[in-house]
Amino acid sequence: MASEQKKANWKSTLLMPVFMPAVALILILVALTVANPDQAGEIFSSSLAYVTRNFGWFYMLSVAIFLVFIVLVATSKWGNIKLGPDHAEPQYSFLSWFAMLFSAGYGIALLFFGVAEPVLHYAMPPQGAAETIDAAKQAMQITFFHWGFHIWAIYGLVGLVLAYFAFRHGLPLSMRSALFPLIGKRIHGPVGHTVDVVAILGTMFGVATSLGLSVMQINTGLNYLWPSIPINNTVQVIAIAAITGIALFSVVAGLDKGVKNLSLLNMVLATALMMFVFVLGPTLFILETFLENTGAYLNNIIERTFNLQAYSRSDWIGNWTLFIFGWTIAWSPFVGLFIAKISRGRTIRQFVFGVMLVPTTFTFFWFSVFGETALFAIMNEGYVSLIADVQDNNAIALFKLLERLPLTAIVSFVTVILIVTFFVTSSDSASLVIDSLAAGGIANTPAIQRAFWATAEGVVAAVLLLAGGLHALQSMTIVSALPFSVILLVAAVGMWRALAIETHRDKSLEQQRQQRPAASSSTAWKKRLAGIVDYPDQNQVQSYITEDVLSAMKRLAQGLDEQGWPAKVTVESDPCRAYLEVEVHKTDQLDFLYEVRLRAYEMPVFASPSSDAPEAAERTSGSAASSEETASHYYRAEVFLQRGGVDQDVYGYTQQELIADILDHFERYLNFLQISPGVLPWKMAEHDDMLQEKANDTATANS
Repeated sequence: MASEQKKANWKSTLLMPVFMPAVALILILVALTVANPDQAGEIFSSSLAYVTRNFGWFYMLSVAIFLVFIVLVATSKWGNIKLGPDHAEPQYSFLSWFAMLFSAGYGIALLFFGVAEPVLHYAMPPQGAAETIDAAKQAMQITFFHWGFHIWAIYGLVGLVLAYFAFRHGLPLSMRSALFPLIGKRIHGPVGHTVDVVAILGTMFGVATSLGLSVMQINTGLNYLWPSIPINNTVQVIAIAAITGIALFSVVAGLDKGVKNLSLLNMVLATALMMFVFVLGPTLFILETFLENTGAYLNNIIERTFNLQAYSRSDWIGNWTLFIFGWTIAWSPFVGLFIAKISRGRTIRQFVFGVMLVPTTFTFFWFSVFGETALFAIMNEGYVSLIADVQDNNAIALFKLLERLPLTAIVSFVTVILIVTFFVTSSDSASLVIDSLAAGGIANTPAIQRAFWATAEGVVAAVLLLAGGLHALQSMTIVSALPFSVILLVAAVGMWRALAIETHRDKSLEQQRQQRPAASSSTAWKKRLAGIVDYPDQNQVQSYITEDVLSAMKRLAQGLDEQGWPAKVTVESDPCRAYLEVEVHKTDQLDFLYEVRLRAYEMPVFASPSSDAPEAAERTSGSAASSEETASHYYRAEVFLQRGGVDQDVYGYTQQELIADILDHFERYLNFLQISPGVLPWKMAEHDDMLQEKANDTATANS
């Protein structure tokens, strides 16, 4: 079994129509940028200026819609819907979940902008006189707006849509699934492949660009600590190589052992650094301004959301607000997909409030601690030289602030370590996401594939850094946010519709409670009793699925075909499951799906009251699917529908009972389709084509 597991770890899961174009386009774009970085920079910069000037209103309106949408969904009756089967539980604790989504989201940005952005706005506010009390208030409120609810609404919308369609409806955990409400099953064709290729390019260049820019801050910190270390490309390339090497170990270890543990370390170090500055800085001033600025942010959030400086027409809005929002939208496939990946089992309400409230509160306090400490030093302690230092080099801002506090050298060194670990986590998360996209949404991929993408990120970052093309591709990435905003709006509408349809379905199904087929003989109760106290092993349940279940489904499929309902039966060995899919005559719905899946559970302590319990436990443990399982397990043949698991074990059903159960679910589903509204023309055309083809076949046979 161990050898089989090792072979699986090396078996490729790549989806070639996505992988090959993505790699080819990455090579072409990098080559063109390296060949003439100045011209590439001019082209992409002019494109960015055109987009922000003419479509800035669309960016701001889209982000506002994203925020309103997910808040309405979370506070509605749909908030109780789980991102997964109804009986699913969260895979990670809240602390681990928050640490991972925060580290992948923008932990590295807080270290870079925590001091720099408030100081820059204070020195050059969009309105009013610079370096005044009003400028200080304005600086913090703008910073809160840039890194508050709107940022997490973008990430949250992508994560929510993908998690809902992947875990609730069984679609691939991939960007293509966001288009399902628009194009249906065509997401598995060229259109879906194209969407995933674009998402890979955005993630690759976004992470590579950020890595290249972040090593500049790392180089600055090392030079600050040890002046003998120069600030040049050589040191920065070495830093990229070191970060990539660390990322390789983490990404090969996987999500649970690598990324999760590193994310927890990030949060410990970041919280320790923040509390250090909070305690030794102007503590009372920080608390007061934190509350005041939070109130001002909430009070003015609507006005700032729709403020485009239409009358003043300055470049400030494009250089700051639109730039940050555009960059976030461009990053959202990566961050959103990663958040979805770790959010299975949470309700929509838990997801939205977890993604929105907790990171935003932490972010506001972070900027209050670092930003207000810097402003306090400038306004009350005469540390005005900090303004010139930050304007000259944004990366030095945090280290210059730490000069005002004790243990400067030690804390600065810890800060450099934190920058490295934050970016290693981002690199790992991006590698997992890109690898999943390149594999068509498959979650468990070989380690060598994840290592390939982690290495590619480092190589692309180093090449662009040496060629001077980082800012060019950064501009290109932000321009790509414009079409992706349209995709997100379509996805939001599609999810709203899917939730409304789910409500109709639940109302139609709640009238008939699911029951096991009634006993047909006087001895049936003995059979039922045996089923209740029996805890079968893997081989027993697996044989039942591949023989009895499969046979029953084939019999029913034949009957459905005869009635004009095309049905398909499929069986898979890994994981062991058999499913019957029926093409329904409803044009905007998923086809009817009835799946029986092998599921393992730990043996309860009361399972075997007889003396042969140890033997049963040993037998069950010996047949476990993984060699790493040490506890005894028993297995169930559980039913899964399109909406997820229904917590029903059909092991022991006769074929007649199983067919009756499938028909019960099918009848309820048809009842739901009868009352659910809406038609999508593309599916109607497909169904008409199918009927015409069947009619032609019948005519040919009769002739």
